Amino acid sequence: MASLSISVKHTLPSLLHSQTPKIPISQNLTIVSRSSQSQFYGLKVQNSPSFSTPSSSCSRTSIVAKVNKGTVPPPFTLKDQDGKNVSLSKFKGKPVVVYFYPADETPGCTKQACAFRDSYEKFKKAGAQVVGISGDDPASHKAFAKKYRLPFTLLCDEGNKVRKEWGIPGDLFGALPGRQTYVLDKNGVVQLIYNNQFQPEKHIDETLKLLQSL
Repeated sequence: MASLSISVKHTLPSLLHSQTPKIPISQNLTIVSRSSQSQFYGLKVQNSPSFSTPSSSCSRTSIVAKVNKGTVPPPFTLKDQDGKNVSLSKFKGKPVVVYFYPADETPGCTKQACAFRDSYEKFKKAGAQVVGISGDDPASHKAFAKKYRLPFTLLCDEGNKVRKEWGIPGDLFGALPGRQTYVLDKNGVVQLIYNNQFQPEKHIDETLKLLQSL
C-alpha cells in the first residue's frame, strides 16, 4: 500500500499569529464634537472639530474655595455692559445676588439669565440686587442683555481674575468654568453658596428661598 505523506508548512502558533488582525492603537484619545458648539450648557467650542481629554494634572491644580458662608468675599471693581466701573461695595446696605456663569449666549447661561429676568420682580420685592459675572467683554454683555431684555447688571471679569480670587471651582476637570451663585446680606456677608452647572434655573429657586428668610 502506498503511503501518503502531508507536508505541514505552518505550525499552529504561526498560523494563529498570522490570522490575528493587528489593530492600530492611537495614543492620543480625542472626543469628537458633532457641532461647532458643545452640548454642555456653558462651554463654547467654535471652529474646532475635536478637543483632547484634559490631562490628570488639571485635577491636581483645581481651585480650592476661598469664599465660605459667613465670610466677606474679596472686593472687586469691574466694567458693566455699558463700560462703567462697578464695585461690590456699591451694593452694601442691601442684599445682593452675585452669580458667576460660564459665558454669554450658551444654552444654560441663557436659561439662567432669563430665569433671573422672569423672577426679577420677586428679587426687587425682597430688596435684593442681581449681578451676573462672566469673562465676556462689555460688548458681548451689552448684546446679551439687549437680546434677552435683562434688567440687571452684567460685569466683565476678563481674565477670570475675580473668579480665581473667590475660588470658584471649575467643572469637567477644569475645562468648564463653574456656575456658582452667592447671596450676600446687607452687611456684605455670604449667607448662601450654590453650585449647580447643569440645572441653571435651580439657582433662582435657591436664592429666592434664602432671601425670603432674611
